[in-house]
Formats: sequence, structure tokens, C-alpha cells
Amino acid sequence: MKEKICLLIQLQHCDNRMREIRKRKEEGPLKIKKSEGDLKNSEREIEEERNKLDALKKERRRIEQEVQELDQKIEKSTIKLSHIKSNKEYTAALKEIDNLKKAKFITEDKIIEVMEKIDGLEQGTAEQDRRLEELRAEAEKTKTQILQEIALLEQELATLEEKRESFVKDVEPDILTRYLFLHERKNGLAVSAVVTGVCQTCHLGIPPQKFNELIRGNSLMTCPHCNRIMYWGDDEDFQKVRAML
Repeated sequence: MKEKICLLIQLQHCDNRMREIRKRKEEGPLKIKKSEGDLKNSEREIEEERNKLDALKKERRRIEQEVQELDQKIEKSTIKLSHIKSNKEYTAALKEIDNLKKAKFITEDKIIEVMEKIDGLEQGTAEQDRRLEELRAEAEKTKTQILQEIALLEQELATLEEKRESFVKDVEPDILTRYLFLHERKNGLAVSAVVTGVCQTCHLGIPPQKFNELIRGNSLMTCPHCNRIMYWGDDEDFQKVRAML
């Protein structure tokens, strides 16, 4: 019976490790996808900032054109002064020039405001470009590491599958059926050690009579509380098997 339990302990470890590997393999592509998604989001944010910068530069050119047009109007209005004869027209012309100068002053303030925004965005985009290069390098490094890890996991999985086949061949069919039933319904823990009279999975005490039977090891026994196949955890042979896993 002890040999049968040893096989089940090894089979359970094999099954649980295989399940863990498959889970980690599934997580790998998700991590790569997340890393690539973060990179795309950063690229999109930087592109939006560049579009804002281009729009501001375009706005600056438009305002500068307005200033040039105002300068031309001021120049023309100033030339007209020498040809004006009536005081009324002269006063009106001076007022027009004054209004044009005020408009020019306001427009030049707009240029300064836009240029300050441009300077801020240019500094920001320069920093974002540097950060983007770092993110690209990190994403590539992450992808490489995950793919290498997946390759190693696949190798380990192939080895475990071979071991599992050998374990399954050596386990009696009725015991294997029982183990598989429990393994599926007990979250991968079909076999549990009992130490100092306590099941190490459900953490409930085993009745003394059953515990004594378990120590003798003459039959396959299950925990009266969680129904898992149980074995005496202090047995040296079982401890050796667990130490090798």
C-alpha cells in the first residue's frame, strides 16, 4: 500500500506542476500584450502632443501674419496723415492708427502666449520621446524574457508529461479513477498528509482509531472530513518521496 501512496504523491505533484506551467504559459502572451498595449498608449499620447504642437506653431504663424498685416495698415494710415487737410479727418486717422497699434499690441501678446505654450510642449515632447525609447526597450526585453521562459516551461512540461504517463501506468485503475475524481473536485489536492493526527489540507483531527490504522498502512484510507486520500506524513518513506519532488 505504501508504494501505491508514493505513486499518488508523485502523480499529484506532477499534475499540479503541469497545471501551474500551463497557467504561466497562458499568462505569458497576456503580459506581452499588456506591455505592447502600454507602449501603444504612450505612442498615441506623444502623437497627440505633437499634433497640439503643430497646431500651436500653425496658430503662431497665423498670428504673426496678423501682426504683419496690422503693421502694413499702420504704415498706410501714417502715410495718409500727410494728405489729410481737415482736422476732423486727421483726428479720425490718428484714432484709427491708435486702434491699430492697440490691436497689434494685443496680437503680439497672443504670440508670446502661444510661444510659451510651444516651449512647454517642446520640452515635454522631448522628455516623452526619451521615455518612449525606454518603454520600447523595456517592452522588447519583456517580450524576449517571456518567450524564453515559455520555451523553458514547454521543455519542463514535456518532461513532466512523460513522467506522468509512467506514474499512471503503475497506478491501479480503480485507485487512479478515485484519484482523478478527487483531484478534479478538490482543487488539485486529492492526496493529503496527516501529521500528529491532523489532516494537513482541511486541518481537522483524525479519530485516534483511524489514525492508528493509517500508521499501520494496511489499506487506502480517506480523511473523514474532506474525503481526500490520506497518508501518515511522519513516515520516513513518504518524507523521502516528498523531499525528492
